[in-house]
Amino acid sequence: MHQTYDYLIIGGGMAADTAAHGIRERDAEGTIGILGEEPTAPFPRPALSKKLWTDADFTEDDAALSTHDETGATIHLGTRATGIDREAKVVTTDGDDTFGYGRLLLATGGHPTTIDGLDAGDRVIYFRTLTDYHRLRELTSDGAHVAVVGGGYIGSELAAALVQNGCRVTLLHPDDVLGAPVFPASIATHLEKAFTDAGVEVRGGSTVSGGTSTADGVTLQLEDGSSLDADVVVVGLGIRPAGDLAGAAGLRRSDDGGIVVDEHLTTDDPDVLATGDVAEYPDRILGRRRVEHVDNANEMGAAAGRILAGSDETYDHTPYYYSVLFDDWYEAIGTLDASLETVEDHGDDGKAVVYYLDGGKVVGVLLWLVEDAKDAAREVIASGTGSPSGTIPV
Repeated sequence: MHQTYDYLIIGGGMAADTAAHGIRERDAEGTIGILGEEPTAPFPRPALSKKLWTDADFTEDDAALSTHDETGATIHLGTRATGIDREAKVVTTDGDDTFGYGRLLLATGGHPTTIDGLDAGDRVIYFRTLTDYHRLRELTSDGAHVAVVGGGYIGSELAAALVQNGCRVTLLHPDDVLGAPVFPASIATHLEKAFTDAGVEVRGGSTVSGGTSTADGVTLQLEDGSSLDADVVVVGLGIRPAGDLAGAAGLRRSDDGGIVVDEHLTTDDPDVLATGDVAEYPDRILGRRRVEHVDNANEMGAAAGRILAGSDETYDHTPYYYSVLFDDWYEAIGTLDASLETVEDHGDDGKAVVYYLDGGKVVGVLLWLVEDAKDAAREVIASGTGSPSGTIPV
């Protein structure tokens, strides 16, 4: 099969959805094709580890995106692109189909980071997709013992979600205190207590080296020589950017495997753009970076769509990210790295603003239970050097 689209998008995530909407802001008639590896239409990933677990009144229908209905894009599900012929402007797929394009957008996102010696299977889930969510729901419907591997962004959200849904949860992470690589000690200690108070068994200093699974359960092997038996294992260790397709087509890649773009989200090829998790772009206040969060997927995707359709704009949005963990929540801008110098302002009811400094310059701001301060955080980062304490009210 061969089809040609005015605009072809490789990747079926949120950035693809917002890109299609961005195209429609400028071009009501151009044809749009979306090639998605997953068997499901674009879906908001944050709901998969947050609200679908924690709000009984919130359903998949509430979260679902209506990409086709709202933009007219043709979505090819379960379709993996395997090659790009930039001269001929043709994309080939694993089904030997070909797709021609006028302009191409790479919204390939990433694939879950895996553990050598621990294969994905019926009871081992590397969590990323709506299909993974369905499988985890099925396996945990009767209050299973779930081992969550990873204490970062996804691992912590999954552990919190699962224990609130009646599961026995063991959270394995390599640090002394949960969240210690990201948060100052005062907040990391508070966060770990929130997990243990909720019934999560938090096992710090634990690194998984492998495991075996059967139809009935999984045995994890840890680097210290011990083992752990669980009914289900779900791994949340972040993603590896899916930039191989771009690299094979001769496009420049970032050091971590992403795709390098300019301020117009354009690669070395003027007819090929990249957006979302995979794109390393020049942020106007933070410098060149790659961001794996929903705000960036939404804003960058929409900008990429408009640029595909002829806009000469630059991408000048500095994205934020957020998480909800039991009764705590936070928003953040920039780099959160606890090894940096930090300045903490604490207020009432557990509120805090934490500034992360590198060489005397604020490079990140954590807003812990602090509302409506994202723009102020951006201004602090953009302002350069100076003492940040007290800048944002707590």
